[in-house]
Amino acid sequence: MKVADLLMLVLFLAGMAAMGIYFARKSSSTESYFLGNRSFPGWAVGLSMLGTAISSVTFLAFPAAAYALDYRQLTPNLMMPPIAVLATWIIIPFFRRGHRTTAFEFLEERFGQSVRVYAAASFIVASAIRLAIVLYLVAIPIAGMLGMKLIPIILIGGIVVAFYTAVGGIEAVIWTDVVQTVILLLGGALCVLFVALRLPEGLPDVFRIGAEYHKFSLGPLDFGFGERTLSLMVLLGLMSFIAEYTSNQNIVQRWLAAGSTREARKATLLCAFMSVPTWLLFYFLGTALFAFYHIFPGQLPEGTVPEGVLPHFITTQLPAGVGGIIIAACLAAAMSTLSSSINGISSVATVDFVRRFRPQTGEAAAMNWAKAISWGTGALMIAGAVAIDGIPRESIADFTLIVGSIFGGGMLAIYLLGLFVPRVGNFALWTGLAAGLLFNLYMGLNTLGALPECVRLVIHPYWTTILVNGIVLVLALAASLKRRKQPEGFEHEQTHSPEPLPLPDRE
Repeated sequence: MKVADLLMLVLFLAGMAAMGIYFARKSSSTESYFLGNRSFPGWAVGLSMLGTAISSVTFLAFPAAAYALDYRQLTPNLMMPPIAVLATWIIIPFFRRGHRTTAFEFLEERFGQSVRVYAAASFIVASAIRLAIVLYLVAIPIAGMLGMKLIPIILIGGIVVAFYTAVGGIEAVIWTDVVQTVILLLGGALCVLFVALRLPEGLPDVFRIGAEYHKFSLGPLDFGFGERTLSLMVLLGLMSFIAEYTSNQNIVQRWLAAGSTREARKATLLCAFMSVPTWLLFYFLGTALFAFYHIFPGQLPEGTVPEGVLPHFITTQLPAGVGGIIIAACLAAAMSTLSSSINGISSVATVDFVRRFRPQTGEAAAMNWAKAISWGTGALMIAGAVAIDGIPRESIADFTLIVGSIFGGGMLAIYLLGLFVPRVGNFALWTGLAAGLLFNLYMGLNTLGALPECVRLVIHPYWTTILVNGIVLVLALAASLKRRKQPEGFEHEQTHSPEPLPLPDRE
């Protein structure tokens, strides 16, 4: 690694840590620690949401997916803008009513304590897994550039991001996200530029070779359960982003932290319409890398995994200083996602568990809990990243989609029923959830190959979240139609009548 590159990385990490220390003095209460006193401008929240959406999965796994296969894993992301537009007018005003801190407080008002606890716990588990994936992925290029083993890099990166998140709270998270988003966009653009400069005919080589090897394909157009077809990826994207914009604490927390409903809407639209071009940029980078190493095959060591192609290009083809900027951009992509998820887990654990079951907890004690949970989440993130290194997979992008499908837990169905179907109560919902979770368990075992051949299905794991949510919806609706008297232990939990969705306002 060149000295100039190393200097860029050191300056970047030092700057992030310094921002955490600076904002620590502003986090004197849980309201400021989790929501920044609800005063952020829309543009800052929007860039923070963008940085969270564009993690190291985008920076390294998307180019790797395009390099190894084609653009079919981009298809789900194309569903984001229409869902985000609907959310700005329907969902945002709903969550901003009252004085909520998390996305799960509504579920207790609607269905009772048990559903709130289940949903909050599901969010924590899914977010913890994603944290480990993102940290692991960002450690790969850094380890390659420094010539070090992976584990020390995971430790350094994990400790730095846990530090500024734990001490600075949401203020540090959002403002570091703003800086990191600018850096990662610059890094992505520089990557594409330097690949094009190294090709004999520049960008025309990318389009020619990409078309020849079907690298721009969005997947097969037919319908099937065993293959990643276009229809499956569209369904997966629709369900994933509806769930994202109804139940993801990282999104809801940004809306609640905005200065007004208008600012929250601006933030969401900014994020939605900047995300798709950014994702396209990184998929195109993967195609450009495929073209480069197709023309210069001897430049890539034999056996290089897809996630290692971009790091190898950075270390061998870029001038001094530029490689450091791009690796800083890769770090920025990861850190924005990691800090958001750590703070989100801390807020859910503190509000939905500590304060829910220990209402006598004072403000000072709650702050101590919040910071301790942030540090504990950071430790789990590091341990998980180390564990992922030994898991076989096609690519990290594929592995991320499989994990997201298996650990979806029917969250989309819960919120759709809660928001739009008043007749479904606690007992009916749990009837659907029980069946959905049993099927979820079956699909997890099926994916791992742990079932006997006679009961195994030839079905791609991407279908898991779609089918689980469908089962929960259908069975919960069917149970609600019978209108039987709810057994004791369920009836008393629903203490409030369903809160209707607000009409779009002009704020």
